[in-house]
Amino acid sequence: MAENQESTLPQSPPRPEQEDPDPPTPRSGHPPRSTPATAPEHRSTVRSLLRLWPYARVIRWRLATSISAALVAMLSVLVVPLVLGRIVDGPIAHHDLSALWPLAGALLLLGLVEAGLFYTRRVVLAGPLAGLETAMRGDLYAKLQRLPVSFHDRWASGQLLSRATSDMFTMRLFLAFPLVFLVVNSLMFAAGTAVMFVLDWRLALITLLPAVPLIVLTRHFESGYSLAARRAQDQTGDLATVIEESVLGIRILKAFGRHRTMAERFRSQTHELRETELHKAGLLANLWAVIVGLPELALGCALAVGAYLVAQDELTTGTLVAFLSTALALRWPVESLGWLLAYANEAATATDRYFEVLDEPEDGGAPAAAVAVPAKAEADADAATATATAGTDEGIRLTGVRFRYPDAPDDTPDLLCGIDLHVRRGETMALVGATGSGKTTLTALLPRLYEATGGTITLDGRDIREIPRARLRELVSVAFEEPTLFSASVGENVLMGAPDASPEQLRRALDTAQADFVERLPAGTETQVGEQGLSLSGGQRQRLALARAVVGDPAFLVLDDPLSALDVHTEALVEQALREVLGSTTALVVAHRPSTVLLADRVAVLADGRIAAVGTHQELLRTCAVYRELMSGEAAPVLEGSPAR
Repeated sequence: MAENQESTLPQSPPRPEQEDPDPPTPRSGHPPRSTPATAPEHRSTVRSLLRLWPYARVIRWRLATSISAALVAMLSVLVVPLVLGRIVDGPIAHHDLSALWPLAGALLLLGLVEAGLFYTRRVVLAGPLAGLETAMRGDLYAKLQRLPVSFHDRWASGQLLSRATSDMFTMRLFLAFPLVFLVVNSLMFAAGTAVMFVLDWRLALITLLPAVPLIVLTRHFESGYSLAARRAQDQTGDLATVIEESVLGIRILKAFGRHRTMAERFRSQTHELRETELHKAGLLANLWAVIVGLPELALGCALAVGAYLVAQDELTTGTLVAFLSTALALRWPVESLGWLLAYANEAATATDRYFEVLDEPEDGGAPAAAVAVPAKAEADADAATATATAGTDEGIRLTGVRFRYPDAPDDTPDLLCGIDLHVRRGETMALVGATGSGKTTLTALLPRLYEATGGTITLDGRDIREIPRARLRELVSVAFEEPTLFSASVGENVLMGAPDASPEQLRRALDTAQADFVERLPAGTETQVGEQGLSLSGGQRQRLALARAVVGDPAFLVLDDPLSALDVHTEALVEQALREVLGSTTALVVAHRPSTVLLADRVAVLADGRIAAVGTHQELLRTCAVYRELMSGEAAPVLEGSPAR
């Protein structure tokens, strides 16, 4: 009669606690404030769920209609015992079959009304809730795109994936069913209690005796279950990370024979999830045993007392039947309490996890001026940048720039300790340094992938923190040492650097990167390259990444060792083509080999977190011992105490 067939609780997610030392250790994806081991400080379930209101208010009338339909349907169930009482005390007691048919018809009509209302409830909410889930998932994805790289360094991808999938499903299902029936069942219980008191107050008091211990037990259950639910959901995110890393790194695992070790880690983590889920099931089973057992015991006592009252002619048989039928009709609202509370806690922890991402600051610790820029300010910034570009030779200037990663130990020095560097407008500057000296990090500061922790960076005289990020990333184009391609066509991957570029610009960029292999692909630039571009060689991926960087004719170009994966012949061809591009832009190029250095007008040497020397290649060979060592290969110093990033 009630929709208890909907009460299949989706399994909550897993997270690894023990680590196998052999395979690569996955990153911890948990922000410091919410590690599953401690779970976030216990928060009111209601307060957490209220954060869904800005989304739910759009469908508030649909929700109200659904709750109203379910409430009327459930209240119709309470009319059935009253009709049964009339049947027992009327047609049955007086053996009047002719009076039975209208009452039997009323019971049939009540059943049809209940079925129709439950159908209405589902239809009214199905579409809007799917739209709500789509909107929430879209907001989460958009937020992930706006968050700084430092955020993604701290969070494992599986944690974010689980928030966008399983947590989203949990929240939607809560709004579709548990929320509705938490309201409906509470009102039905209140109405049923009133009916029982009207029928016989003595039996009603006996039936309600378990209420106090049930309230105490559910409060205790809620606090324990919310911690277990959070732990399980975090475990799911970590397990998703392991799966993702295993799939993406399948070549490494197989090449080093570590697939069995990783499988063992996976089994260990799934075992931990199993233990967490069994703990949750145990909590729910204990609650359910009491929720079902105590009311049944009270109902048995009410039946015994009721039978005695009937025998003493203090109560009619029909009234006893109506009372017991009403009490039985309230079994579903009472018995569902455990499941509804469990799912409410699941939804509350899912909501907390969802808003943990949405609550993250987008500026990565930047000054307030960099956080939000109105449309007029953005237009002014564009105009100022254009004017500066047209009328000065400022180029790229770094003054006293400092940087340290947020997760760096407190007792370690800054990775960059006061960088002073000037790349003149139209100049190409090579940046060289030992492994781990911070070259890649420095280049990531220009497009504000990371925020400098001190000093200023200007482009043609304008502080990059005053330039809207969207405009800044149109001005500054980058090519990373480790090229990333997406599951899209070759053309789509290259045009990510300039979506509005013409076919001629696309072809010119491919020619510059010496990506003639594209013509030999099955569908040319329309060929799908597959996830991570693994269907291509390392050199092919790097050339496409270089083409992506130059396709939009950027004002500033940042290249992080763009030729490292190329053979000598291809490298020479790319360098020759790059000279033309570099002649019309201001460029900073991370270089490890003399051939790449020779593309530059001047060279900057990065050592001990500072610019140790600046000059031409020949000048530095004569005057800078560190540079000679780096270029000759006689020594390859690795800086200690800083991660190689």
